Amino acid sequence: MENKNVGYLILGISLIIILVIFLFNSALKEIINSNCTMQGHESCTMYDTLTKQTYLSLGIVGILILVGLVLVFTKPKEKIIIKKIKEKQEQKSYDLTDLRKEEKQIFNTIKENKTIFQADLIEKSGFGKAKISRILDRLENKDLIERKRRGMTNVVVMKEN
Repeated sequence: MENKNVGYLILGISLIIILVIFLFNSALKEIINSNCTMQGHESCTMYDTLTKQTYLSLGIVGILILVGLVLVFTKPKEKIIIKKIKEKQEQKSYDLTDLRKEEKQIFNTIKENKTIFQADLIEKSGFGKAKISRILDRLENKDLIERKRRGMTNVVVMKEN
């Protein structure tokens, strides 16, 4: 969940808590008025306790509101990092002018998948093992791809510049 949504959630809960505080406050005032037997109701000690409890609870809700506002108006730093990574990935350009048609086809398949097993390349392209191997040799010599041995097959990955 994003910080902004959490902030709105905290602000909504704070408003509900304020409503509950005032409902309890009015209910307690009625109870105090009916139970306080002292001459002047304002001089009853229960009023002082009620006032202190109300201010304390409103102070706690005020802190919650501040936290909610901070979460709503602060921007997370993660998005900036993600944008920079995406920009770097988009800047990579490859010179494919001197590649043959089959080499371009295989290169584009590798580029789409970023990482692919050599056996999957054979399956997707419909070329034979030897032809794929020769094409990958040429692409590897031009520093466009890299093959890494994994068990009985190779994993073909884009070369990082």
